[in-house]
Amino acid sequence: MKKLIALVLAFVASSAFAAEFPDISIADLKQAIADKKVTVIDVNGASSYANGHIPGAVNFADQKDSLASVLPSDKNALVVAYCGGPACSAYKAAAKKAAELGYTNVKHLSAGISGWKAANEKLEK
Repeated sequence: MKKLIALVLAFVASSAFAAEFPDISIADLKQAIADKKVTVIDVNGASSYANGHIPGAVNFADQKDSLASVLPSDKNALVVAYCGGPACSAYKAAAKKAAELGYTNVKHLSAGISGWKAANEKLEK
């Protein structure tokens, strides 16, 4: 019974964050990157970032205290945070920071870098 309650609570918590930061598909993110209409934030850490990240993504580890300096002036602009994959919640740090800075169109690439790689999408080093 305790395991069931823990699972339900975990689902509710993840659903609450999913509602707070809607998911974006790989295809939609690729299009936004092509259209130059997104700021992408990689929350996987410096080592992972150096080994390959979504093209144009900023390294949150380097920008944590100065995130505002790399975000657009338009607070309605699309901002997408991602981490390792569907089970990773590290993206929340960057998404929350962007929201605290007043950004209203913050999304989450739940596929993360693992999904991006699985889809054979281009990486930047």
